[in-house]
Amino acid sequence: MLPKVLVLLLGIFVIIQSRVEGPQPASKKEASAHNDVFYGPEPQPLGRKLLSEETKPTATGTGRPVGKLPEASRILNTILSNYDHKLRPGIGEKPTVVTVEISVNSLGPLSIMDMEYTIDIIFCQTWYDERLRYNDTFETLVLNGNVVSQLWIPDTFFRNSKKTQEHEITMPNQMVRIHKDGKVLYTIRMTIDAGCSLHMLKFPMDSHSCPLSFSSFSYPESEMIYKWENFKLEINEKNSWKLFQFDFTGVSNKTEIVSTPAGDFMVMTLFFNVSRRFGYVAFQNYVPSSVTTMLSWVSFWIKKECASARTSLGITSVLTMTTLGTFSRKNFPRVSYITALDFYIAICFVFCFCALLEFAVLNFLTYNQTKARASPKLRHPPLGSRAHARIRARARARASQQQEGFVCEVVTSEGSDGEERLSCSAQRSPSPGSPQGPRSLFSKLTCCEWCKKYFCMVPDCKGSTWQQGRLCIHIYRLDDYSQVVFPVAFFLFNVLYWLVCLNL
Repeated sequence: MLPKVLVLLLGIFVIIQSRVEGPQPASKKEASAHNDVFYGPEPQPLGRKLLSEETKPTATGTGRPVGKLPEASRILNTILSNYDHKLRPGIGEKPTVVTVEISVNSLGPLSIMDMEYTIDIIFCQTWYDERLRYNDTFETLVLNGNVVSQLWIPDTFFRNSKKTQEHEITMPNQMVRIHKDGKVLYTIRMTIDAGCSLHMLKFPMDSHSCPLSFSSFSYPESEMIYKWENFKLEINEKNSWKLFQFDFTGVSNKTEIVSTPAGDFMVMTLFFNVSRRFGYVAFQNYVPSSVTTMLSWVSFWIKKECASARTSLGITSVLTMTTLGTFSRKNFPRVSYITALDFYIAICFVFCFCALLEFAVLNFLTYNQTKARASPKLRHPPLGSRAHARIRARARARASQQQEGFVCEVVTSEGSDGEERLSCSAQRSPSPGSPQGPRSLFSKLTCCEWCKKYFCMVPDCKGSTWQQGRLCIHIYRLDDYSQVVFPVAFFLFNVLYWLVCLNL
């Protein structure tokens, strides 16, 4: 009986000792069995090591915990326990003052056709909420976007936005920072497609101010006031802005009160000033139209006998200017007024059309003059010199008895080329009762009163004293005149055009 009791006590003693000392190390035999798998120092159990590090005591000599997480949770639970996020701070007592600060990440592109622009900003709003005050060692509590729904946030909206996108990758890009004195900072990142009314009257030398306007949606001026803190606006110009055809020239702001049926609201407006880059439009519109206008002047150096060449060149120039005017409006908003570019292309079209019209006038006068001279030869047989002398004497006698007038006759020049020309001389026009023989319209042409007072379109305008001081225009020298008049007129137009457009 005694041996059995001793064996039982020994077993109990072994069990108690094994529980107190913990698991015993593996035997040398088991360790040697693993020598062919592991090299170097014996590996330690990873899970057991991490567990021991996590549960390592952090108590100080007084026994109080050093970690701040429980304390921050206690503060947050305390200030939110009796907090109503549906009511604004200071309701019924004073208006809530919201300070705004904007950081611009990127600006552009600016769409001319849709009259809108895209802007990526970080929008910061700061206000004081006395309900969120606390007294502790924490200066601020930084919270992510998941806590935003538990706090009162200003209902700010952008009045001229067409589309707004809030970024949510990888988490909602929102942040709330609560200070111990009740100051709240709310930051959110968003991309806005905002409308921008473009005044294209001076296009392409135009400058624009694209607004970004925001206000409260439900709180009037008596309940919420916006203000800039020394107008802080951070512009990150190092980023690649997508303005393309524009240059950023600066920023300005404006504060106004807008009256609506719901009340008077404070509206804050930020203006981004941009100016158009001139190079693209110059190479796409001004250079082709100017070159086409100058090419139409080549017809002045082509002989008038080459009617087909001059006509084809003139028509091609006119059609080219028409095409340029159409394509300049293709990627352009359909405004109801004429822009500076439209005016320039229209003047170039007029120059090309006048170059074609000049040849038409020259060819018309030359053709009818030749026809008028050829018709008397068929009606009157050739006479001797004595017969010509008698006819001229009779004509001079009749002219001395008739009223003086201004007529143009077809004569043959004495030059080597034998060119047919018109000659103006002072003669007596027949009385109403005197008989008149059949005359060709272009062999003897009576000019109108204002025409004979100021100029004479004939090769030689020498005559009586009443013709002195008139402007004599040689119809056969229209090409010579055009070679000087057209380039000079176009040069003066360009000087005046650019002075007006660049100085306005």
